Amino acid sequence: MKDIRPEALELGLSEANKLFNGQVERGRLTTDQAFKAMNGIIPALSYGEFEHVDLVVEAVVENVKIKKSVLAEVETKISDDAILTSNTSTISITELAKDLKRPENFCGMHFFNPVHRMPLVEVIRGEKTSDAAIAKTVAYAQAMGKTPVVVNDCPGFLVNRVLFPYFAGFSLMMQEGADFQVVDKTMEKFGWPMGPAYLLDVVGIDTAYHADQVMAEGFPDRMKHEGTNAVDRLFELKRFGQKNGHGFYRYEADRKGKPKKVFNDEINDLLAPVVSSHAELTEDDIVARMMIPLCIETVRCLEENIVASAAEADMGLIYGIGFPPYLGGALHYLDQMGLQAFCDLADKYSHLGKLYEPTAKMRDMASNNDTFYGA
Repeated sequence: MKDIRPEALELGLSEANKLFNGQVERGRLTTDQAFKAMNGIIPALSYGEFEHVDLVVEAVVENVKIKKSVLAEVETKISDDAILTSNTSTISITELAKDLKRPENFCGMHFFNPVHRMPLVEVIRGEKTSDAAIAKTVAYAQAMGKTPVVVNDCPGFLVNRVLFPYFAGFSLMMQEGADFQVVDKTMEKFGWPMGPAYLLDVVGIDTAYHADQVMAEGFPDRMKHEGTNAVDRLFELKRFGQKNGHGFYRYEADRKGKPKKVFNDEINDLLAPVVSSHAELTEDDIVARMMIPLCIETVRCLEENIVASAAEADMGLIYGIGFPPYLGGALHYLDQMGLQAFCDLADKYSHLGKLYEPTAKMRDMASNNDTFYGA
């Protein structure tokens, strides 16, 4: 584990120790196993031992210039057949590979927060990534006990690309005066582990703001928005969510020291400038307006070969963002609803923009009664 500051290494070791102790308390590891695992982490301020490693995961700040600089530096310190990966959530793997001497040995390895609990890892193939690099990275993820899904390179890859249209649906409702607590409760009742406002607080408002810009640049026809939305407003106010105690909700430490969300009336006044109208929304409206953009974007990822199969797409959504498991994933959900019924529902909300427009292929499938999973 390499960093440039001793205090960062100390923080990393402290966090690892806390996680191992938690495993011991829950009976998942013995004290000896935890001690051995902890001793397997070698902190370093230099690249001294890097010539002996098989695979490197870069996890520096989400900034393309800094990542490129670090990756180019690391590449000179590892063996010619070592695999170099980037834990980026939005930056193009093909772009990050441009300054590397061995781009065939480089791919994305996107973990999800909290990393010790979330089972999914996106393994992202860049234009020049070799099959061998993908195979080794998949094997490494499996050895960790993770579930890897291989995806092709695009802004946001699979999971974030699909998640941000979902957030866009939420932002549009906020502009129409929706109560975010009602939206959260409705989506949690529908089966999500947390509603969109709470999820944005957990992801981090600053992280969501920057990722939203990447998505808008990558897909301007449908992911670019005019004016200031709720996330923009909270970012301006430096309300970054759980990480600084203030987002849509306020956060206080509970008896175990974990952040507990608390509603604060002041948030309505703070968000008032982004409200442009007041619409009456039923629970069915809320569910439809959240789910339609997510489902259509998932279909686009399948049609564009970002993900190889309906099953892998659905697995990515269930394991990566907590898509309601009882629905079996977005594409299974569409099969159960019937594509014609879904297209008819989407057409009711077509005035909301391109995110709510089914693809031409979806309409063809609907007219032929085709499904994503087949018979």
